[in-house]
Amino acid sequence: MKQILALLEKLGLSLQAFKTALAAALSWIVAAQLLHAQYPYFAPLAAILTVQVTVADSWEKATQRIIGLIGGVLVSMLIGHWFPMGTISIFLVILLGMALAKVFRMNSQIISQVAVSSFIVLAFGGTQGYVLNRVVETFLGSAIAIAVNALIVPQKIIPTIQTHILTLSSVSAQALGELTLLLESEENNQKARETIAVLVEKTEAAILAARTAEKALRYTPFLSHVKKRLTELDQNVRYLEHITVQIRGVRRAIFDLYTEMAWKPDSRATESLKSAIAITAQCIALYGEAVVSGSEASYTKLADSIEEAKQIQLQCLAEIHAITSLPVLRDMGSILTDLKRILKEVTLPER
Repeated sequence: MKQILALLEKLGLSLQAFKTALAAALSWIVAAQLLHAQYPYFAPLAAILTVQVTVADSWEKATQRIIGLIGGVLVSMLIGHWFPMGTISIFLVILLGMALAKVFRMNSQIISQVAVSSFIVLAFGGTQGYVLNRVVETFLGSAIAIAVNALIVPQKIIPTIQTHILTLSSVSAQALGELTLLLESEENNQKARETIAVLVEKTEAAILAARTAEKALRYTPFLSHVKKRLTELDQNVRYLEHITVQIRGVRRAIFDLYTEMAWKPDSRATESLKSAIAITAQCIALYGEAVVSGSEASYTKLADSIEEAKQIQLQCLAEIHAITSLPVLRDMGSILTDLKRILKEVTLPER
């Protein structure tokens, strides 16, 4: 089944396309049965425009579509009252219709549809019951589109967030681990900057994916277990975001050390600090694996690694007391503080 779905995706027959087509077809059937109209084209048109990636977006598009239609109807009725169907009336109804949509800050796609609706209503609005039927059709199409979008939810929501978490935890661990190279030589600063830039990019991608997933399930009446799991994963993404901030702080503090003339990269305290950074980086990678797999073994492995990291950090703290330069002592203490905060973020509650 998964292979068939993957093949359909490659052919362009995505779930989004299926939902749009289904909503349009159902809207046509329902509108035709209720209104007994031969061609209830406003209903499927509204459905096509309303189906979006998330239900929240569909609500927004439906609201804009209905407001746009009502505005178009009012403009068409006003212009049609004073001007007969012709060049001037067409110009005015489209101009005012699009201007009205712009005033209400509607989507660019909706603005053009307001102009289309205004023109069609102007052309055929004289027919008895035409305007009312078009408004009802739009309501029906929008409602059906929202229902279809809420009931048919993409099944890749959780796996997608988990992939982002694994990627972000791995990149975070790599970025922190490579900062040991910066401790060895100032020449590695450019490479550290590039790694941090990748880290920021992956962080933004994970946050965006979490927000999109939350919007996709916001108005979904079912899948309560999926929503609960998504809430947990969203919190994990936030913790990783905090970790990336600490990693950037570590890089800045290490670079600041090079401005202190009394600091030597080959000192005993520096080697101890490199060990503390390396084991903390390992904890970040294990954190991603633990929150995604949820296995007891991964939790235990992470907990053991955190305890080891705490001991190494304390050992490093004891060794930097021998440093006589207060600026160097301050910067090293700042690094250890950031490493301690990272451990706090990756510590999972006891099961």
